Amino acid sequence: MAKLPILEFPDERLRTIATPVEAVDDEVRQLVDDMLETMYDARGIGLAATQVDVHRRVIVMDVSDDQSRPLVMINPEFTPIGDEREPMQEGCLSIPEYYAEVPRALKVHLKALGRDGQPYEMEAEGLLAHCIQHEYDHLEGVLFVDYLSVLKRDRVMKKMQKRHRQMQPA
Repeated sequence: MAKLPILEFPDERLRTIATPVEAVDDEVRQLVDDMLETMYDARGIGLAATQVDVHRRVIVMDVSDDQSRPLVMINPEFTPIGDEREPMQEGCLSIPEYYAEVPRALKVHLKALGRDGQPYEMEAEGLLAHCIQHEYDHLEGVLFVDYLSVLKRDRVMKKMQKRHRQMQPA
């Protein structure tokens, strides 16, 4: 396995819409394994392939407290269950050190392929439902800051640009 570099906002590659995976083969399984290693190493709970500059419809996630329940979603699709929405504070590995409340569907129905290429369906609620929607947005080129006011989004962009300047060698 290999740890992958994570793109950071405002990198335009984060706006790329991911393409479907045609076949779950060894290359896709290796991507999944590398993404899980990257996500765990970065102490995240979800990661979309777009965030590691691979523009395919692949998401990995683990919302368990002990990192014991990895979830793989290849070509995911979800539909909200009911109209109930709930704001929850979100962060993002592509926007480190920034958090904001984003309202999302409280429950969702998910259809996806697993790491083995087999289709599965599940219902999710709470943190898992929020995370599915957040990571799915990445596959569509959408970031959680897009749900904020223009003023707040601009403030985050300036903060991230400053962060990138400070990280550049002198």
